Amino acid sequence: MVESLFSTWYLIPLTILAGFIAGIINTLAGSGSVVTLAMLSLLGLPSTLANGTNRIGVLFQSFVGFTTYKKKAVIDLTNRKSMVVSCVLGSIVGSQIAVEIDEFYLNLFLAITMVFLLGAILFNSKKWLVDHSNGQKKMSKLIGLPLFFLIGIYGGFLQAGVGILLLSSLILGQGMNLKEANGIKLLIVLLYTVPSLFIFFMNDQLIWMIGLFLAIGQVVGAYIAASFATQFPNANFYIHKLLIGILILSIFRFGSLAYGAM
Repeated sequence: MVESLFSTWYLIPLTILAGFIAGIINTLAGSGSVVTLAMLSLLGLPSTLANGTNRIGVLFQSFVGFTTYKKKAVIDLTNRKSMVVSCVLGSIVGSQIAVEIDEFYLNLFLAITMVFLLGAILFNSKKWLVDHSNGQKKMSKLIGLPLFFLIGIYGGFLQAGVGILLLSSLILGQGMNLKEANGIKLLIVLLYTVPSLFIFFMNDQLIWMIGLFLAIGQVVGAYIAASFATQFPNANFYIHKLLIGILILSIFRFGSLAYGAM
């Protein structure tokens, strides 16, 4: 199957390029998997294989992005380990049901969710651009743990868009700034991708060769993006604009998928 998919030579650099773009988008914001899933679909992979294969690049990209962040910026996990664990546990549940849920309902749900998140970002722009580490009331664990568990379920089921959900919860619910939230987000995605990838592997829903080509591009993109976000003075401003753009694209992307399945 791999040989037939790559019988046209230019699909290999296109796959790497898709991974590179996704690595940048996923590291700075989220929804980069929209790019990689579209590319995998172009290669002719069924959605189940595309969903699993996509996680290979996500694992490598998250590792590079997080380690780069950790070297260049402080990532404070104080009183936040429980929400990380909650998200990882949720991802196991989400990965186990990934092959059974109707994609129509998932795409419709995601499109609606993105609309609400876009509204939250547009109407709370200042909250995304300033440091909330002092003075803002944080979400209680009674609300936060179930919320991150649900985000983990979604991330385990379909990676696309989970970065937006995590950043929204970390910034608006936990009082982080964009730079700090991005570091925590990368750690969470890295940790929950490990059991998720194992579950897809056990269900024969991975094509390693294609996933590794994606990973090459994603690793390079993640390193460049993480370096930019931790060193560039106005990174928060540009990440905020990127978030808005990705959300708008995601709304149209998932909305059209849901409409086409009707």
